[in-house]
Amino acid sequence: MVIRDYKPADFQQVEKLWKETGIYTMERGDTHEVILRCNSQGGKFLVLEDPESRIMVGSSWMTYDGRRLHLHHFAIKPSHQGRGLGRILALESLKFADEKGCPLKLEVHRENLAAVNLYNSLGFIKFKDYEIFMVVDPGRHLDPGFSNGLETGK
Repeated sequence: MVIRDYKPADFQQVEKLWKETGIYTMERGDTHEVILRCNSQGGKFLVLEDPESRIMVGSSWMTYDGRRLHLHHFAIKPSHQGRGLGRILALESLKFADEKGCPLKLEVHRENLAAVNLYNSLGFIKFKDYEIFMVVDPGRHLDPGFSNGLETGK
């Protein structure tokens, strides 16, 4: 297996991998252009590829917010899971974070025990006192008809 940087021609295989692993939906807005923009702002997108077949078997997308890296869409093709490839790709991701001098933050579903165990074994710590919140469609909440029950002073 080879770990290399993302190339524009990779997106079709990336999208296929993400769909196969269940971490992708069109609504998330994860496109080739978004990947390139994030990389241009200090992030990095790594792919794990079988050099003989040229099949992508893993992805690690790290975005940079100016003070830390966020690990997104870390995935290993289901047919290749359980072989230690996730650890190899995660270590390469940690190497990039170390070179950049940044902490690396991620989110993982509680039920994904293989991933939870991997991240624990690599020294990631769980924030016990935090809940994760996200607004998927910010514009909907800017609609004049939307009310969160707070006065805005207008």
